[in-house]
Amino acid sequence: MTDKQENILIVDDEKPIRQLLRDELSGEGYRCYEAADAGQALKKLRNNTIGLVMLDIRMPGKSGVELLPEIKARSPNVSVIMITAASDIRVAVQCMRQGAYDYIAKPFELDGVTISVARALERRRLELENEEYQQHLEEKVSEQASKIRTAFLNGITSLAYALEAKDAYTSGHSKRVADISAAIARELNLSQDKINKLELAGLVHDIGKIGINESILNKPSSLTDTEFEQVRRHPEIGEHILSPIVDAVEILESVRNHHERYDGKGYPDALQKEQIPLGARILAVSDAYEAMTSERPYRSKMSDKKACEEIRRNRGLQFDPEVVDAFMMSKSIKESIRKG
Repeated sequence: MTDKQENILIVDDEKPIRQLLRDELSGEGYRCYEAADAGQALKKLRNNTIGLVMLDIRMPGKSGVELLPEIKARSPNVSVIMITAASDIRVAVQCMRQGAYDYIAKPFELDGVTISVARALERRRLELENEEYQQHLEEKVSEQASKIRTAFLNGITSLAYALEAKDAYTSGHSKRVADISAAIARELNLSQDKINKLELAGLVHDIGKIGINESILNKPSSLTDTEFEQVRRHPEIGEHILSPIVDAVEILESVRNHHERYDGKGYPDALQKEQIPLGARILAVSDAYEAMTSERPYRSKMSDKKACEEIRRNRGLQFDPEVVDAFMMSKSIKESIRKG
């Protein structure tokens, strides 16, 4: 039940009424304060932790009806019981619609007053407990969501490592693609949420190569048409692998479409220009640059300068011009990534 040490504020312009209620409630173990008008009442509320206000409907100056919404706005968890004459019952009921818990009518039946006070304070206690529970629940949900995200990130990273363990030539490739893509995205002023998703897509953009024979991935000579067709399937395989564990459409689209070309000659869907998701257009530039500047079984790596010239030459053909421009603008960030 309610702790009798609760503070009660009695607001009534008639001192005998205040004294009567104070004597009765103090005798029940409550700590009581008095106010003769609205001004005194607001001051008491500012300076003390009040659990319940007993508020007279009719007072000189600002009435209890006018004071009620101010009290509820300032202290939503404070319970209010209206004090009313028999002729003001209808007004008291209206006050209950505006947030008052109950009303007591003059002349008082003191047993009824103490019961009403106890019930009002008990409801307040339950409301506060519920708020505290909701707050802790939200904290627990947030904590659990953080754990799930961490587990998801660890899973994504493990997939990337699994691919790189299969193909020694791609060691570190996915992480560098993710970092360069994030640099381009920042240059394009994308939101942090989009940058985070793009980084994840960069980490797993080639995960579909797990489904490609190692002899093809590591072949030192040119691929046959049949072998190249198998390699071309890795974006679709990657989307298929990720779809059960990734619910972000942007990540799945970026993985599926990172080999599309701006001129529509890419794969697997032959999309062109803005049909290609922005994340995939960014990955296309990052992936191409990183691949050209890395050692491969079938060729030596290019210099940074030559790779950039190649990307610039394919601006508007293979690559989105806006993304190429952002890549060139973020070159200092890109170079620091390469050195790291």
